[in-house]
Amino acid sequence: MNNDSKKYRQKKLQISRIEKTSDRLTGRAGLSLFVAYMHGSGIFPILDHYFGSIRKSQKGLAVFELFKQVMCFMVDGTSRHVSYFDQLAKDAGYAGCIETDEGKMASSHRIKRFFKSFAWMRIFLFRQVLQTLFIWRLRIKQPDVIELGLDTMVMDNDDANCRQGVKPTYKRKKRFQPLQMNWGRFIVDAVFRGGDKHSNHGDTVPQMITHMVNKIRRDYRQDVPIIIRMDKGFFDQKIFECCEKLKIGYVCGGKIYQDIKTMVAQLDDRVWQRFCSRNKDAWEYIEYGCRRGNWKRFRRAVYCRLLNEGHQLHLPGFRPDTIMITNIGQGQTIDRMLKAAGAAHYLETEAIVACYHDRGSDELANRALKDFGHEQLPFKRFNPNAAWYYTMLLGHFLRETFKEDVGTPIVAVGAYATTVRRRLIDVAGKIVSHSENIILKVSAACFDALGLGQRFERCKSVIPIA
Repeated sequence: MNNDSKKYRQKKLQISRIEKTSDRLTGRAGLSLFVAYMHGSGIFPILDHYFGSIRKSQKGLAVFELFKQVMCFMVDGTSRHVSYFDQLAKDAGYAGCIETDEGKMASSHRIKRFFKSFAWMRIFLFRQVLQTLFIWRLRIKQPDVIELGLDTMVMDNDDANCRQGVKPTYKRKKRFQPLQMNWGRFIVDAVFRGGDKHSNHGDTVPQMITHMVNKIRRDYRQDVPIIIRMDKGFFDQKIFECCEKLKIGYVCGGKIYQDIKTMVAQLDDRVWQRFCSRNKDAWEYIEYGCRRGNWKRFRRAVYCRLLNEGHQLHLPGFRPDTIMITNIGQGQTIDRMLKAAGAAHYLETEAIVACYHDRGSDELANRALKDFGHEQLPFKRFNPNAAWYYTMLLGHFLRETFKEDVGTPIVAVGAYATTVRRRLIDVAGKIVSHSENIILKVSAACFDALGLGQRFERCKSVIPIA
């Protein structure tokens, strides 16, 4: 036995037993920052304004308190089962770090009753809250051009018990398939839908676009250029006409019909133009005027194909040939707005291709949401699942802003929820009372390494939601 082993066996270094303590301890001390941030942002009065009437009497928990506990549950991410609330209800340390009285921790039964109380008209109000958060960040960041993405997110519930609204998708799996609009990492609007709804189902897309454009112009800036990018699932003249009527730009994936394939095959190689994307892929493209079927006008089309130079690796199913349909660069109002905003480069072909290829960031937003929340929703009825989904969107939005306003540089802005949890949330702490003050104590090493004092002050000084 070496000297180190001998030292370990010394009585003073051995753990002889494990005992419980009445001290208020927690392994999620970082949640206190997120709670302080939510208070500083002013989100709770907004939630009470929209949903406070759900509370039938003053005896139960306040609506904001229930939302707070659910969003902390999601940010924590220890469990994805509602039954875990019963365990949290017995955890005095956890209650202390989220600033909740021990007697007001919600049970799983209370959480279920809360979400089952949402009628469809109340669920619609979640979209208004989400859009309010969007305008809040627009006013902070003040972009000169707003790029929005439209996409659907498939939520796999194939292995779950019967769920109202869970329907087979095009992949023949039972899922929900909400329609989502995102602005970079932020999901800014969404319509919760069953799995059998096509991307362009009904009039939902034109209505969403119209509402969001009007809201941006009313609550942010009238003259800001807006561009929407979409994949080929939204290839529809009614959507194009909607965008043109609203005087916004669009870049949409097109369908490669046989006549297009024939045209491309007959082209001389010398007519193709070449460029390299930001990820070093080499592409070549041609432009032409496109007028399909009953279209009333020609639209700008860009056919783009990936050059195979022997060093590129792509996932199975990747389509090297794409078509983009756009109204940018056709002398419409959006062109003049882009020039006035100092963004004339958007009219260039390479910028249009790059804009379309940025749809990958839209997919990353969906991935980040799934990492943060729950793909398999917990209820059997449609309305409670919809309410849970929208609460997840709100929590995800606030977590994204929390990273920007508080978490940097400890966590990167693009970090997923798992990384944020490991770096900033999973912190050991002790809740103590001193002179009528509640104090969260952490180790000196952790306090200094994470700069917790500074981050706590950031939480209290965040620009509030208007």
